Amino acid sequence: MVTIGAVGAAVEREAWIVDYVDGKGARRLKTFARKKEADAFEATATVEIREGTHIADSDSATVKKAGDLWIKACDGLERSTRNQYRQHLDLHIVPFIGAEKLSKLNIPTVRSFEDQLRRGNSDLPAEDPRREPRSPAMIRKILVSLGSLLADAQERGLTARNVVRDMRGKRRKGKERKAERRQKGKIKVGIDLPTREEVKAIVGAVEGRWRPLLLTAIFTGLRASELRGLRWSDVDFDKRAIRVHQRADRFNEIGQPKSEARERTVPASPIVINTLREWKLVCPKRSTGKLDDNGESIMQLELVFPNGLGKVESLANIINRGLMPAQVAAGVVVDTGERDDEGKPIVKARYTGMHCLRHFFASWCINRVADGGLGLPPKVVQERLGHSSIMMTMDVYGHLFPRGDDAEELAAAERALLA
Repeated sequence: MVTIGAVGAAVEREAWIVDYVDGKGARRLKTFARKKEADAFEATATVEIREGTHIADSDSATVKKAGDLWIKACDGLERSTRNQYRQHLDLHIVPFIGAEKLSKLNIPTVRSFEDQLRRGNSDLPAEDPRREPRSPAMIRKILVSLGSLLADAQERGLTARNVVRDMRGKRRKGKERKAERRQKGKIKVGIDLPTREEVKAIVGAVEGRWRPLLLTAIFTGLRASELRGLRWSDVDFDKRAIRVHQRADRFNEIGQPKSEARERTVPASPIVINTLREWKLVCPKRSTGKLDDNGESIMQLELVFPNGLGKVESLANIINRGLMPAQVAAGVVVDTGERDDEGKPIVKARYTGMHCLRHFFASWCINRVADGGLGLPPKVVQERLGHSSIMMTMDVYGHLFPRGDDAEELAAAERALLA
């Protein structure tokens, strides 16, 4: 303990100093207002020095500096992922805690950061990025990015702890998952995924170049990115199977799936195989950039669902020119409440994204054979969908699986037991 005299006053206050030698042999001094804080730091620092993980404040980088190093290390990731990380850093992390030293980050600091993101500050100027509150979903993404940033800093020796990982233990993760599921609610037939009757209507109404794509989406459950990156060499007509091992991102760049589980082979139904056979005869080809002996461009088949030039089709075109018109033609619509010039009601497509067809495929896999489904067990459904874990499948679709305890099944079981 030392006594420090205030300048120009006879007032004294106490401060507590931890005097120690770090792992590099350098003497360090750190001052605290309370003995309890000094004791806690000394205990933690002793363990960290022994384990070779201690980082003194003067050697620690700021969050902004560590973030810049982290972004540079992300060069091998997809462009869309890099852009998202850069946005999280520049728009959400740096404005709030960019000047903080990594060594001074702790769980209360991160919780305070989380609270600031949630509240925003309406007193700040409109151009200040700290003004607007962030949504719960965005806050979760920002914290994931911050955790990744700190993990990178740990590997560089810039910080001893990843406080985001410390904060999110198993108990907290479980609570957050439950809260997220409560907020989202269960996916519902007729709201999140089409009914069987609606799918039948869409299958009967869709025509032209969008028919093979939408039928493949309905009966294989491939993600939109997987459909856009699918190659003809991955369609096995003899075995009636489709191999998924690449995808197209939102910048139309082809790359590997985001996880190993997404690489899979999915069986294709007869309607998909027959439709693809016909589509292959007229599918647009891509220029190789080479000329034949007559000076004409050499074309080749590559992508299964390309645009008119044989290149990656945009997701917006698939939705706006394929999925939406197909629903309107099939009568799968909702009334907007508006009228056209002739007084007729204006309607719009009921489902707005391609994921609704993937949800339908999942429900088709799950439903009983007697109900027109495949009756597949959860593990097989997980593999067909390319989920990384059975927990993900059950979290999203668990309520759709037959329970085996409805009134009719219980009555049948009772009769069989007592017969």
